[in-house]
Amino acid sequence: MTEKTIFAGFGGQGVISLGQIWVSCGMKEGRRVSFFPFYGAEKRGGIARASCVVSDSEIASPIVSQADSAVVMNRDSLEPCAAALKEGALMIVNSSLLPLSEIPKAVAERFTIVPVAATEIADRMGNARIANMVMLGALAKKTKAVALTRLEEALQAFFPGAKSRFIPLNVEAVRAGMDSC
Repeated sequence: MTEKTIFAGFGGQGVISLGQIWVSCGMKEGRRVSFFPFYGAEKRGGIARASCVVSDSEIASPIVSQADSAVVMNRDSLEPCAAALKEGALMIVNSSLLPLSEIPKAVAERFTIVPVAATEIADRMGNARIANMVMLGALAKKTKAVALTRLEEALQAFFPGAKSRFIPLNVEAVRAGMDSC
């Protein structure tokens, strides 16, 4: 099994963290992983992308040119993701910021589109910043590349010490993402 995934959005949406947590969970499950981030110089609002590979075998390159799946957090990320996906790939879109009606027919016909109202779900949970974790849950459910059996352990590295109080909400967001699709 090898799953090549592209995560894309704008700075501040937690795209880089999402990729890091994805590969961290994969690694904790005994998989080989690679993580290759790309982001603009802006602190918030610029481009944020991460290419990740989770595999049972050796990974030849961290560069992902023909991805199996993508997580698209906003409208501006749709075209770059579509260009990097192989035909028929899975595209999970944050339908809160990219409604299905705004996805061009040519894109919708080439890929399996899964809408997840991640921002709305996160808002209902009380924190829009966990929309990335909603998408993590949806990605795990749809690809089955990472089971997330050691999610809490992986999150402890991202939320050490006093920040560990955020772990239960993040786990709940992942579950909400799994339930959303």
